Amino acid sequence: MFSLMLASENMAFSIALVLMLMIAVLEGVAALFGTGVSSALDSLLPESELSPHAEVGQIDSDTALSRFLGWLRIGEVPLLMLLVIFLLCFGLLGLLLQGVLHSVLGVLAPGWLAVPIVLLLSLPFVRFGGGVLQAIMPRDETSAVTEDSLIGRIAVITLGTARVGYPAEAKVRDQHGYSHYVQLEPDDAAAEFIQGNEVLLLSRQGAVYKAMLNPNPHLSEQR
Repeated sequence: MFSLMLASENMAFSIALVLMLMIAVLEGVAALFGTGVSSALDSLLPESELSPHAEVGQIDSDTALSRFLGWLRIGEVPLLMLLVIFLLCFGLLGLLLQGVLHSVLGVLAPGWLAVPIVLLLSLPFVRFGGGVLQAIMPRDETSAVTEDSLIGRIAVITLGTARVGYPAEAKVRDQHGYSHYVQLEPDDAAAEFIQGNEVLLLSRQGAVYKAMLNPNPHLSEQR
């Protein structure tokens, strides 16, 4: 088993499983201190370069990219959870298929061929896993309020660094106390929001909210 995992053809799958375990360990350690693991993962995750339609929240459906992201349940389940599901499915499925191939034919598929195939095969499992998580998540993580009704409320950056043109994920509660995950960026081109910052939602352009740092500590009571 270990020889299969350490084979050069399977290195991508093994690395995916190691990353998944690292996230689990970091999450456990962070939980002991009452913090989140998102900031620890910033160095592992690429900066978002998606268009405003690639939002985490209510995603517009007028582009192929936004439809694909919606199909993956981005916006219905936090990105960190979907990342863990993807790493687990990609790693296990890759090793399983390579193991079957080796047992039947005595060879392993080269990485350049196996990785894209397993990547595509993993996507339906990510969608399924996201659906399961969505079903068991507390009900206060979703609601049917309109996007514009969140304007004027306080959000907290949960994943990534927000700059103009580079939205980050944030969590905001609506007037009913339900939580939503949205994408936002600074209204000021010179501003930058990091994980943990409280921001005030000012407006919405397409699928991305514009925000500024919370100007009034009393507004934090909305959370």
